[in-house]
Amino acid sequence: MREKIYYITTPIYYANAPLHIGHAYSTVAADTAKRWQALKGRETFMLTGMDEHGEKIYRSAEKSGVKPEEWVDRGAAAAKELWSFMNISYDGFVRTTDNFHKKAVEEVFKKLLAQGDIYSADYQGPYCVSCETFFTEQQVKDANGNCPDCGKKINEIKAESALFFRLSSYGEKLLNFYKANPDFLKPSELANKTIDTVTRGLKDLCVTREKVTWGISVPGDPSKTIYVWFDALVNYLSGAGFPHDMERFGKLWPADCHIVGKEIYYFHTVIFPALLMALDLPLPKKVYGHGWWTLKNDKMSKSTGNIVTPYEVCKHFEPDILRFFFLREMPFGADGAFSIDRIEERYAADLANPLGNLFKRTEVMLSKYFGGKTPSDGSFDAEIFKKQTEALQKFSSFMDELQFHSALNALWELVDAANRFIEEKKPWVLFKEKSPRLNDVMLTLEGCLEFITGILSPFMPVKCAEMASHIAAEIKLPEPGAFRKGQVIPGGEILFPALDIIRSGETQNSD
Repeated sequence: MREKIYYITTPIYYANAPLHIGHAYSTVAADTAKRWQALKGRETFMLTGMDEHGEKIYRSAEKSGVKPEEWVDRGAAAAKELWSFMNISYDGFVRTTDNFHKKAVEEVFKKLLAQGDIYSADYQGPYCVSCETFFTEQQVKDANGNCPDCGKKINEIKAESALFFRLSSYGEKLLNFYKANPDFLKPSELANKTIDTVTRGLKDLCVTREKVTWGISVPGDPSKTIYVWFDALVNYLSGAGFPHDMERFGKLWPADCHIVGKEIYYFHTVIFPALLMALDLPLPKKVYGHGWWTLKNDKMSKSTGNIVTPYEVCKHFEPDILRFFFLREMPFGADGAFSIDRIEERYAADLANPLGNLFKRTEVMLSKYFGGKTPSDGSFDAEIFKKQTEALQKFSSFMDELQFHSALNALWELVDAANRFIEEKKPWVLFKEKSPRLNDVMLTLEGCLEFITGILSPFMPVKCAEMASHIAAEIKLPEPGAFRKGQVIPGGEILFPALDIIRSGETQNSD
């Protein structure tokens, strides 16, 4: 039987302001996970997109003096441009204003309404327009009358004959699913909070809005608009082909992983699974909630204006360096402090020094000792073979669990080992002594460069393509102990120039 396509998603991003590095973080993580699975030979599909409905979008467009359609078109175009800039290789880009998505939302809504999972009742309670979220009176009280999430003024909403989804009836089913599928909720800190929330009891969810013109109307009742979160969550189905392309949907669903920020973890681990249960569809295999990047000791947020964009960060650094920093700096799931200083420190400590020097020294020695080729005879060092085997095993295990930070730790153990190998074997001494062991050393080092390039490529696809060109290698899943005899090594410009060169905007070649 053919293996299911690996299907991974990012959140769909709200089209009310420019995307910042927090959004790029989610998207780079999903892209890296996808590239890793593809490197292993699996067929993959990555979905991203834009959340384009809701009162906040309407207000933003009105404030800017344009129609909502023009406003969201601008946002979608800007997002695609940013993902291209960040070397993101997505396969589907869903917009909630797409006709196929609207039809999917309408079909889901009608089905749940017909089977009684959606019912009519009056509603009154606190609601944050900025977060598009209802809160309990106690939550608002605890936040001194403001929104518990963004801190903005909370509104009191009253609606007659609103429509509600019977979320409360799925609490026990959700708990049973969590217990039977321990890998569904990741990481454990967020998992425990979700389980505790569901255990304490769920309330039914109001899934309609009154007097909101920018959204999908309730089928048969244009006076009501479908709640933006209900609309948005369906994107994971519509983007996979439901219900317009059920053949593709059958190959993709259920999703292998939804990557989301921890602030929207509840929607993806409680509301969305309950909707899927009501639709009698399989649940995703994993929802992974990542942490926040803090800027100036505060959460990065469009609502507060405390943001920095990838374009600002990459004035001197290549986008692949930012990609590397995102996943190297902190464990995926934890919070981290963002600053240019930390990027520079990480760049110098990991890339310019150990990795860049390893490439440079190996290229120079091959040029000097063997005329720019690998030796025509020799064998691979047994100790480095062992270290490559261990590194690949650790790296593979961590990557499959989205433990990017730990995977890179395992790889850098090999980078450091290869640098120590040079110091221990002293190729320059072997060359003077005309020792045949020099062949083994240089074949082993070139094999390490090829190994590192292949395994690192999901993190830095463009930079690793440049690394591969230096050694005339193909980017592929590495094999421990592999080497190439008599291979021309072209070399090239310094891969990771010194920080002062980067700051000046100059280039540095290998002469």
